[in-house]
Order: sequence, then C-alpha cells, then structure tokens
Amino acid sequence: MASESASRRSRKSPPPGDTGQEAAYLRFLSDKQVPVTVKLRDGESVSGWIEYFDDRMIRLTREGQPNLFIYKQQIRTITEQGRRAPKNDVARNASDEARDTREMRRD
Repeated sequence: MASESASRRSRKSPPPGDTGQEAAYLRFLSDKQVPVTVKLRDGESVSGWIEYFDDRMIRLTREGQPNLFIYKQQIRTITEQGRRAPKNDVARNASDEARDTREMRRD
C-alpha cells in the first residue's frame, strides 16, 4: 500500500512556474491606477501607483516625488491602499433610511 501511494506522488507533475496571474494583477493595478504601497526586502516602504511593469521591474509613479524603477527581486509585498470593501446591506439600508428621514423633515 505504501509503495502505491509513493508511485502516485512520483507521477504528479510540478505546478507551472508562471501562471500569468502576476502579470494580470499588475496590469489591473496599472490600468486602474490603484494606489499601492510597495514594501522592499530591506524594510523600506514606498507608495504610488504602478505605471509600467515587465518581467523584471515595475515603475512606481509618485506624486511630488521622483518616480522609481524597482526590480521585482527587491520587492517583498505590494499592498493596495485605496480600495474599500463595499458597504454591507445593513449599513446601506440604515444610511438610506437616515437620508429619507432628513429629506422628509425638510419638506
């Protein structure tokens, strides 16, 4: 039985090295100009939006500061800054009711 499971493992192929998901995600961030924070391997963090990227680097565009070309091998994480989760229905309904009440009082 043990040899049977061992032979199954040896037949599995390793996962592909490049799934294309990194490029798709970076393209999304670039197209939408989503503000991001890039944390580097040395601990430094820089913020801006990704204007350009290729297989080895990204170009981070920053307001009022020089733009940066950063090698991907120096990046620890990329975190989105400006995206918020949509309000849940309870909060949305309470907000709508409060607005409706204010409008009725004005009339």
